[in-house]
Amino acid sequence: MHSEGTIKIGGCIIHYWVKHFEESSVYGIDEGRISKLTLKQEGEFLANFDRGWDIVPETYEAKAALAILMKEYN
Repeated sequence: MHSEGTIKIGGCIIHYWVKHFEESSVYGIDEGRISKLTLKQEGEFLANFDRGWDIVPETYEAKAALAILMKEYN
């Protein structure tokens, strides 16, 4: 399944795209259900996971958005 949307963290809007499955996988984040994830803010990539981290989330906003999405989809 694919999910897309926005998350408001403080005054920032984070756009996300997630590919997730019903079953956990060794290819998922923390061997979970999310196999692909992209986070963008104002057109700039904050994080990208495609069966491994291409861009690790480093900002507070990116980490907060990731935590929310992990709880929802992983």
